[in-house]
Amino acid sequence: MQMKARRKRASQFACLAILCSLAFADDDAPKPGAAPNPGETSETPALNAEQQRAVNLQVAHPVASKVPERTPALGMVLDSMSLLSDASEQAVAEAQEQATSAEASRLRSLYKAGAGTSLKVLETARAEEAKARAEALLAAARFAQHWGPLAAESTALRQKHMDAVTSGRSLLVRADLPGQHVMGTLPARAMLDVDGIEVPGRVLGPLAQFSESQSAGILLQIDHPPLGLAAGARIPLWLYGGERAGMLLPRDAILYDDAGPYVYKQVAARTAAEKTRYLPVKVTLLMPQGDGWLVHGVDDDDEIVVHGVGVLWSLEGVGARAADNADED
Repeated sequence: MQMKARRKRASQFACLAILCSLAFADDDAPKPGAAPNPGETSETPALNAEQQRAVNLQVAHPVASKVPERTPALGMVLDSMSLLSDASEQAVAEAQEQATSAEASRLRSLYKAGAGTSLKVLETARAEEAKARAEALLAAARFAQHWGPLAAESTALRQKHMDAVTSGRSLLVRADLPGQHVMGTLPARAMLDVDGIEVPGRVLGPLAQFSESQSAGILLQIDHPPLGLAAGARIPLWLYGGERAGMLLPRDAILYDDAGPYVYKQVAARTAAEKTRYLPVKVTLLMPQGDGWLVHGVDDDDEIVVHGVGVLWSLEGVGARAADNADED
């Protein structure tokens, strides 16, 4: 069975290689003096009708939609001791860095003044200063990875949150979006279902580290939590946002590169002898909806490739770099 699978993949790769060579054949090269279509480059993928049928390339118009943002998620109450441990580690590392930096500065001044400090002592102090600085950076990075929204706050506001959490007046909850690695825009509020009781939650921001569920996560704060709700509890919740308007596209239409998400827009040939061109167009992901995504960046009269985008990506060699959406008028 494995040998058959390998042969099948090899056959598919060979077909794709032939298609690539046909797509960029010399007989479709621009005629001297001919002006290129807007947004075209020499590597813009192009296919004739026969090649489109061979790879079952399909296009469709985006559907204008307004979707209420109500996303189901799974919450887990976080341990306040983990927050306290990370915060304490960062505070100790920062204090150690300040102390070693001050000592190195003092010894440096004495050495320059010839006040009896040896070069060896100064070099030792510099090494301790570098070590303390590295440990402080590591502690700060660890805190930001575990508690990103709190790390972005001012020192006073962060301390206020920590006091509320460690005293039990508030709880921190991680809201996981199962099956999602990208969340689009941040929700405005949350509502937890605790034994049938609706408990409101405040959205603090996105988390930079995946949980065991391998999904995108959001940090929530629950003020005055119900008695008995404690660290480790897993509870269902809903994330709410305003009504979002955009264009609905299937997931298969969307690719991603180092410039962000993009789709392929079909540009009709100007003459019967030309091939149909496909331009990469940058889009903004708003929110998932069913089997698709609500996006900005395309219009409802655009013809977007919804099946066969992998072939177009292969024709560009290293993948398409999304271009800004330009009018074709």
